[in-house]
Amino acid sequence: MKDLSESRILIVDDVKSNVDILVEALRDEYKLGVALDGTAALRSVEKSPPDLVLLDIVMPGLDGYEVCQQLRAQESTREVPVIFLSSLEDVKNKAHGFEVGGNDYLTKPFEVLEIKARVRSLLKAKAYADAVREAMARDLRIAREIQMGFLPASPADVTKGTALDVHAVMEPASQVGGDLYEVLRVSDQRVVVALGDVSGKGIPAALFMAVAVTVLRTLARQIAEPDEILSRLNDELAAQNPRGMFVTLQCLVFDLEQRRVSCAGAGHHQLAVVSPGRPPRLACPSSGRPAALSPSNPVERETLSLTPGDTFVLFSDGVSEAMNPEEDFYGEERLLAVLAASSGATAAETVTRVLADVRAFTAGAKQSDDITVLAAQYAPP
Repeated sequence: MKDLSESRILIVDDVKSNVDILVEALRDEYKLGVALDGTAALRSVEKSPPDLVLLDIVMPGLDGYEVCQQLRAQESTREVPVIFLSSLEDVKNKAHGFEVGGNDYLTKPFEVLEIKARVRSLLKAKAYADAVREAMARDLRIAREIQMGFLPASPADVTKGTALDVHAVMEPASQVGGDLYEVLRVSDQRVVVALGDVSGKGIPAALFMAVAVTVLRTLARQIAEPDEILSRLNDELAAQNPRGMFVTLQCLVFDLEQRRVSCAGAGHHQLAVVSPGRPPRLACPSSGRPAALSPSNPVERETLSLTPGDTFVLFSDGVSEAMNPEEDFYGEERLLAVLAASSGATAAETVTRVLADVRAFTAGAKQSDDITVLAAQYAPP
């Protein structure tokens, strides 16, 4: 836990005598910063976020309430403790201070001993909370490393030497997520490709994802058709599922010798197909429910012929449901438009262009869901 003597306190007051009293009381115990108005305080915070703010209310320009609201609106300062120090004694003023996010409220003239005690109490609480968050972040980083270890390190290496080129990228919304994909070469002429999305986020979703990938990988080596793979996967996951979690999946089995691909879906949206000389299209609608919800889940398959240059693009709803700052969805029509403009691209180029367009569309808006894109291109020599 952080040594409290390393804590930085920002004192914000337009009356120099008040500032002098606070500096004299706290300078031997903490690192101090001073701002004489609200605008200067926000500039100081932007340059170096403090561990606690002692904030006057009545100041020229931005008052203390407005400063506190702006601190609470920023991710980097949302949890910084704020103590209001004001001559406003009315209960309404105090209540408003807490409403805008203040942690404590002291009226002037104040007692130095009381200020020191309340400052120390809030700094100890913040140091403890920061330590807990750091521990959780460390655990999430480790969980992400383990989770990523379940996925194919290099899909292109898996299919090297075949007529199939595969590229995939997964970007979790948080440190760990519930998306998954698999690329499995079960013989020289047979490749299984799958992409899924587990319900929820965080460590529970990551654990369920790891189980789903393990079961999927085992079944894909034993079963020839995608509908049967998904049906068996459903039964295995539903047998022991105390939290009622589920996973949507799209599964493809490429038979390169017969130049065909069979596809089946369990609650997942359609994939996109890009063929030379044709507009991109959605294909292979799911016939089954999301896997793991119930013991029986009939799934049907669809078989398509393979033409040189065909590219199959699988994606999670983190793509189609990505939102921009106006909360509009990215949508499947925009995805098809990007794929149309990417005609002739390799599998890797296709994935890169889709991700770039999603990022451009969201324009910096916070990512709300995992984003996974996989492209499998039939490119015989």
